[in-house]
This record gives sequence, C-alpha cells and structure tokens, in this order.
Amino acid sequence: MIKTQLTTDKFAMTISFACVVHCFFVPSFIILSSGVLPFALDNEVVHKLIVLIAVPVSIFSLYLGYKNHKTFSFIPVGIFGLALLITAVILGESILGEFGEKGLTLLGSIFVAFAHFRNHQICKQLDCDCHENDRLTSDS
Repeated sequence: MIKTQLTTDKFAMTISFACVVHCFFVPSFIILSSGVLPFALDNEVVHKLIVLIAVPVSIFSLYLGYKNHKTFSFIPVGIFGLALLITAVILGESILGEFGEKGLTLLGSIFVAFAHFRNHQICKQLDCDCHENDRLTSDS
C-alpha cells in the first residue's frame, strides 16, 4: 500500500493540471472546432467531473502521505486548494463570473498541486521506500 503514494501524488498533480488546462484551453478548442465536431461538450459537466475525480484522489493521497510520514504541514494547503476547486464548481460562472471561476480554479489547482509536491518532497527527505521507483529512474 505504501507504493501507491507515489502514484496517487502524481495522479493528483496531473488532475490539478488537467483542471487548469480544461479551464483555460477547452473554451478556445470548442470555439475553434465548433463546425467540425458533430457533438457539443458541456463545459460545466467536464469541470464537475474533473473535480469529482480530483477530490477523492487528493484526499486519499494526502491521507497516505500523513499515514506514511506523520507530517501534517501539507494537509491544510491541500484541503484549502480542494475547497477552492469545489467552491468554483458550486458557485460557477453565473455567480463568480468567468474571471472569478477561472481564478478560483487556477488558485485551487496550484494549492492542491503544491500540497502533493510537498508530500512527495517530505517522503524523499525522510528517505522512505514509498518513492523508491522514482529514485531508480532519476539515478539512471
């Protein structure tokens, strides 16, 4: 179970990045491809789906980090970032406006990614074996 921490940290950071990419680039893609694609993507459904995946993966990964390293410092940052992402989805563009929704999403994603990055760093500092595969690839 300890090996899953590396995977969940990286997956959670990837989902945070996907949130940012979706928020800033999908609208342009939809506009540019509107005459080519035979279907329409509902931007809000995709946003909600990403957050629906990001929240449990992030919580699980942060919990594993705490369980493995007994360090709490990164958890409040991650929870704050998740709260921002959830707030952006719940309030949406209709209440926050486009700039507000994108701003909250970007800020939340940065906080979540930073928390997982710190989780990863703490593991390496403690020289535990849950990131052993990462060390092997960086030594080669």
